[in-house]
Amino acid sequence: MISTKGRYALRVMVDLAGQDPKKFIPLEEIATRQEISKKYLETILKTLVQNNLLKGLRGKGGGYKLTRQPADYSVGEILELTEGTLSVVSCLDKNSPPCARKNFCQTLPLWKKFDKLTHDFFFGITLKDLLDDSNA
Repeated sequence: MISTKGRYALRVMVDLAGQDPKKFIPLEEIATRQEISKKYLETILKTLVQNNLLKGLRGKGGGYKLTRQPADYSVGEILELTEGTLSVVSCLDKNSPPCARKNFCQTLPLWKKFDKLTHDFFFGITLKDLLDDSNA
């Protein structure tokens, strides 16, 4: 399940993708448009800046903007950054210890297929795709 942190991060990134790429957009404007508290938004933006998805500028004329073109961000990248793994079961998470049942688990092929579907779905959609869909 995707938490509010992941959903809000995605909303913020789409919001910024729809703005003038040369301008820094103030936190307050983003918070107002997206109806997210400034305090919670600051936490999300900090993560996105620290991982170079956004650039932040303090002071007058400051705010946030994308570091790349909207087509160069996948939904999967944003969600994995904010949510951690998108693996559907822990045994497929690359950070989990190896599963003792891996060699004889009869359900593992099912989980692998579902995990691939999830991965391909989220990593196959870009911010540009979301912008284009919302403007259609």
